[in-house]
Amino acid sequence: MAKSEQAASVQAVVAGRPAESERAVVPKSLALLWGLEEPGGRGPKRGLTLARILDAAVEVADAEGYQALSMNRVARQLGFTAMSLYRYVDSKQTLIDLLLDWVIGEPPDIEPGATWREGLRQWAVAEYLAIERHPWWLEIPLIGPPMGPNNMAWLEAGLSRIAATEIAQPLRLQLVLNLSFYVIGRMRIARGMLTDSVDDDDFADVMSQLVDPARYPNVIAAFATEHPSEDEIDWHRADFEFGLDRLLDGYEHFIRTRR
Repeated sequence: MAKSEQAASVQAVVAGRPAESERAVVPKSLALLWGLEEPGGRGPKRGLTLARILDAAVEVADAEGYQALSMNRVARQLGFTAMSLYRYVDSKQTLIDLLLDWVIGEPPDIEPGATWREGLRQWAVAEYLAIERHPWWLEIPLIGPPMGPNNMAWLEAGLSRIAATEIAQPLRLQLVLNLSFYVIGRMRIARGMLTDSVDDDDFADVMSQLVDPARYPNVIAAFATEHPSEDEIDWHRADFEFGLDRLLDGYEHFIRTRR
């Protein structure tokens, strides 16, 4: 190793960061998302941009579902050949990795003067609505923590809501991440429970015919309970917000007792 390289390595260690040769390789998708790599390569751009490709992929998935996504299908949506896309996105996996960050978009603007609890609630509901606009996003397999700029902006926005509390930094991160886990996990489960064979409105009626009331009296009672103005209620959203408020009750107790 040359003296200059040795000096750079020592300086990196002293600064608390790995030397250049020891740094992890940045995946292609992250390099594109963070602007570390210019998409397109050599040759004429012919009107294509990475943003146009990702927007077209969203259009395809919105109309035909996540399983319809392919380089050929997105290329047809744009009126180009698949080879034209490969100059910007080198594989379908890279395309999916990019969409994981692209679809979620930017975080919400929290109302000025909101308490940490009100702010986190607005943040969680905004994440719910962002995913609800493109529910196929829930089908993207998570093979690692999201590290794109949009996801980092959401994380920063969530952490900023509890920055004024006396909770230690690592605990703040745990609180925000678990809140996001609730949003995504709750929506994944709800999406998985949707079925064409039994409509939501028929579920209680079907279960009442299957379940023995003598053996499951509390289950029957729960299914038989009628709610006022139920035709006007979005039960998926209502159930989500009920669980969200109970989770925030726990956060409030935790933060209060940590003081």
